[in-house]
Formats: sequence, C-alpha cells, structure tokens
Amino acid sequence: MTQKVALVTGSSRGIGRQTAIRLAKEGYDLVINYARSKSAATEVASEIEALGRKVLVVKANVGDVSKIKAMFQQIEEFYGRLDVFINNAASGVLRPAMELEESHWDWTMGINSKAFLFCAQEAARLMEKSGGGKIVSISSLGSIRYLDNYTSVGVSKAALEALTRYLAVELAPKNICVNAVSGGAIDTDALKHFPNREELLKDAISKTPAGRMVEMEDMVNAIMFLLSEESNMIRGQTIIVDGGRSLLV
Repeated sequence: MTQKVALVTGSSRGIGRQTAIRLAKEGYDLVINYARSKSAATEVASEIEALGRKVLVVKANVGDVSKIKAMFQQIEEFYGRLDVFINNAASGVLRPAMELEESHWDWTMGINSKAFLFCAQEAARLMEKSGGGKIVSISSLGSIRYLDNYTSVGVSKAALEALTRYLAVELAPKNICVNAVSGGAIDTDALKHFPNREELLKDAISKTPAGRMVEMEDMVNAIMFLLSEESNMIRGQTIIVDGGRSLLV
C-alpha cells in the first residue's frame, strides 16, 4: 500500500498498545501518544521499529487543546500526512454521581470527550490532504447502561458516541469514515483501578453468552475491520464487542 500513517492516542499500554502493534504489522507507520509513562511508550516504539516501521513518539495530555495542536504539528512535520486516527486515550474518576466534584467531572470529560473533538478536527485537516481517512474511537458499555462508580466516565463515553455520529456526517464529504468500538469488561491495567474489579470479572466470565470474556484482541479485530475498505458504508456507528453480555440483565 501507499505508506500510510496512524495515530493511536494513549498507546503506551492496553488496547492502544495492541492496536498500534497490529497496525505496524499491517504496514502502517505509527504515532505513539502517551501522557505519563515514557518508558512504556518507548518499549512500544521499539517493537514497532523491530517490525520495520517508522514511529514517532509524542508526549501530550490530550485533555489540553494546546497540547493537541502541538502534537499534530509534530505529526505534520514528521510524516506530512495522517490516514488513521484511533481515539483511545481515556481517564476518569470512579465515584458515584453524588460524590463527584467539579474537578472530577472536568478532568473526565476533558480526556474522554473534549479531546476527541479537537483531535478529530486536527486529524481531519491532515487526512483531507491525502484524500481521506478513518477515525475510530474506543467507548464502553457504561455509555448505555448503569455501572457502579462509573457516572463521569459513562457520561463522557455517551458524549463520545454522540460526537461519533455528528462527525460521521460532517466529515463524510472529506472521505473520512468515523465510527466507534465499545467493549465489555476486559482485564486490562485500566480495570485495576475499579473498586469492584473482581465483581466485574466474575460477571463477565459467568454471564457472557459467548462463553468467555472479551479479550483485547477482540477489540483490535473490530477496530481493524472498521479501518478496512469492507467497512466503508458503516458510518457513525458504535460496534459493541461484548460477547452478548449487554443483551442480558
């Protein structure tokens, strides 16, 4: 293929890391974005380089619009193009609604939904130069159903899914496809921060109709499908990858 470039935000660990490595295996050059762990980001970059692909590592808190603009300036200077944007970076304060403070709300919404809008604006500008592109965001089931302690994150993910629909319409004339992938409980580093982690894992293991928990590879497979030519007529959708768990009470 013509050498294509993909940005994965929050790609030093978890689903972001796995997605970046898969993209490298599929022939993409990468932009690895991280906020805190330089060592983890560097490890991912080394794996990508070992696969024969170029990689740019950028530290940026995507909740800060000025940092977003600086990141995309680096991408443009280094690669001169962008073909894929995976909006994966996420954070949030895990508390019941009545215990949330303004700072908790602003932080969570900033990383999980505001960042998507302003990253997508910059990504679309670069994608348009090379004839289009694909944008995929990572959501979660808390966007559509109640999860304990998940108020701020769930609402921010619901906003992300709504924004996916709006961007899908507005960016279609630029030949940019926008979709999201929502996963069930996955045993990642992020899940370790949940006070009810063991309960979530037990539920996913025992009540998923498919007979097993969702794994990171399942999410990556869905992401890669949405990046393929076969998915071009899927626009503004949130694909749920949960083995059927959300179909049950």
